Amino acid sequence: MGIYSIKDLEHLSGIKAHTIRIWEQRHDLFTPQRTDTNIRFYNDEDLKLILNISFLKNHGIKISKIVQMSPEQMSHEVANLSETETLNEDQISALTVAMLDSNEELFNSVISANHKRIGFENTITDIIYPFFRKIGILWISSSINPAQEHFISHLVRQKIMIETANIEVEKDAESFMLFLPEGELHEIGLLFANYLLRAKGYNTIYLGQSVPLKDVEEIFHNISPDYLFTVATSKPNQDNVMDFISDLEKKFKKTTVFITGNQVINLDFELPQNLQLIRNFNELDSILSQVKFS
Repeated sequence: MGIYSIKDLEHLSGIKAHTIRIWEQRHDLFTPQRTDTNIRFYNDEDLKLILNISFLKNHGIKISKIVQMSPEQMSHEVANLSETETLNEDQISALTVAMLDSNEELFNSVISANHKRIGFENTITDIIYPFFRKIGILWISSSINPAQEHFISHLVRQKIMIETANIEVEKDAESFMLFLPEGELHEIGLLFANYLLRAKGYNTIYLGQSVPLKDVEEIFHNISPDYLFTVATSKPNQDNVMDFISDLEKKFKKTTVFITGNQVINLDFELPQNLQLIRNFNELDSILSQVKFS
């Protein structure tokens, strides 16, 4: 069970803490528990309730009417509206509820509706990534059960892999070899890069999570891909990232290495000539064009 402060509820729902307190007192919506030091906290059911209320309020339903609904009626109304809604914030709220409830059906409904509305690529960049950013603070503070993170991450990985498998690429197209640094397990960014590259007509060799650089080097010399692609989200850490960059420069001097991720995006350091920084996936297409025709 997750444990949330009132600021967590505000962060995820967009409803101010003082408004939540007013509703709590006026409508008896929540019964927060208290720590030994008398600090109130909320659980998963409270978070789902405030997300559903926020969703319904965004659709013009008055709080006086919402509080008359049972939790089941709220969830049913939210599910119906989420299939036709176009507000990204509401879609992110629906995904959060799907995560808290381990509700694969709701997850699939949200993704399918957005796939039809804005396409798969925009669903990832405009819905999935903001969703992960929004709840990231809860993972860091251990408010969310790791099993909830694993559940939703698995579903996202599955969707990306299915879409990628449906793309056919010419055999003689230029190729990328993709890998995560040793110890790095956050795979969704690399999977999405793999999808984007194949969608743009490149062949890809996907090595996956936590690959020692010596193994990358060995496979690289056997296969000779045109480019490399890696994502450093949490590994190597800031103490070792410069060594990792230096090794990439030395081992792959004549190859362009595309690199992104939290560990490198904010570095106050000019990358070696053969490394190309990608700050976000929206700029990947233009960067690829510059490299290809330079």
